Amino acid sequence: MFSDLAAQTRQILTGNLLMIGCCAFYLAWWLIAFKPEGAVKGLRSRWLLIPALLFGVAAVTKIVQGSGAVEGEALLIPRNAVLIGGVVVYIVLLIGTSVLLKRQVTTELFLIVGWTTLMFLELNALFAQGQFTKSTVIVFLVMTLIFAAVSMICYLLYYGLDKVKGYVDGMIPLLLVAVIMAVITVGAVISHR
Repeated sequence: MFSDLAAQTRQILTGNLLMIGCCAFYLAWWLIAFKPEGAVKGLRSRWLLIPALLFGVAAVTKIVQGSGAVEGEALLIPRNAVLIGGVVVYIVLLIGTSVLLKRQVTTELFLIVGWTTLMFLELNALFAQGQFTKSTVIVFLVMTLIFAAVSMICYLLYYGLDKVKGYVDGMIPLLLVAVIMAVITVGAVISHR
């Protein structure tokens, strides 16, 4: 499927497919472990987190390797600025949500900021490789920021929602990540033809 693409692009897009797999397993776990009625608890549902973790680690590894192999001069945003920006945003959100908003800190905050940073690295690299035009990358970056903002809203609202609304709320970020990864992957394949 990706055989005629540059090696770095193949790594990135393979990472995207792996991330979609991660989201699928994580979502499957969420669907059965957090059902408002008849939730499946313990190892009967938690085993789904093992493939989610394996797919997620493999996805991040592939995307980082592919993005890191791209030459720095052609990048839209300096790579260090993306990484430092991700760390700063995480610290600000960590303090802001826990201290100011009194929201219990959970792994999801790290995942939201980490995924957003990863997407900036990926889109930066795809631009540098000539896979996408500047305007296409800007559209995808804006989509990423909108999806991240929606995910943050879900994160902030979760503990204040009833079981049914919280159940739906927890699915939204996973679905958004899978959608944008799929759209970028299809877009990269189509733009290459």
